[in-house]
Amino acid sequence: MRTVLCYGDSNTHGTMPMATLDDLDRLPRAERWPEVMAAALGPGFEVIAEGQPGRTTLHDDPVEGPHRNGLTVLPAVLESHRPVDLVILKLGTNDLKPRFAVSAADIALSLGKLVRVIRASGAGPQGGAPDVLVVAPPPVEEAGCLAEIFAGAAARSRALAGPVAREAARHGAGFFDAGEVIAVSPVDGVHYDRDMHRTLGLALAEAVGRRLGGD
Repeated sequence: MRTVLCYGDSNTHGTMPMATLDDLDRLPRAERWPEVMAAALGPGFEVIAEGQPGRTTLHDDPVEGPHRNGLTVLPAVLESHRPVDLVILKLGTNDLKPRFAVSAADIALSLGKLVRVIRASGAGPQGGAPDVLVVAPPPVEEAGCLAEIFAGAAARSRALAGPVAREAARHGAGFFDAGEVIAVSPVDGVHYDRDMHRTLGLALAEAVGRRLGGD
């Protein structure tokens, strides 16, 4: 049995596209990409979905709270679920908010920091280092109720995949560009509809299978 930990934000949580800021609906469990991936991988894999809406790579959010800092909680999450064979690291979208004022290069470096923490955690089999697959999120659009919150993010998001790929390679981690297979919903420009969740889950199942191999 191989364990895959999906560490991400609202799109790992399964948040549906939001018509208003009060929309907190979540896709049914079976329709979220981690569960789609789990079903495709089969019984030889345990998939743990660890998605938090608003989670950043390593920033305390001055508006939504410091608890959304992905670096702060990561060691506890790894310890809770060890042994972990592979961590799918899918963050960076929330870092695009103008309140953080960071570039695509800085987001990539932040993801590299998280890769180092994962590798040093001892949360892998026999106390070793978990493998890591870094997923670059698809570009966002400035649309709907999230347009102002993500003002200026569309252009920077289109420059993100390249730096993330280079940073993943620098640390010997795997890389997957979600923007090559899915796109965000036009409803809010950030979240994925159920069809995109399914497409992403199936594509990541193939990537994980190649990374870890079968039973």
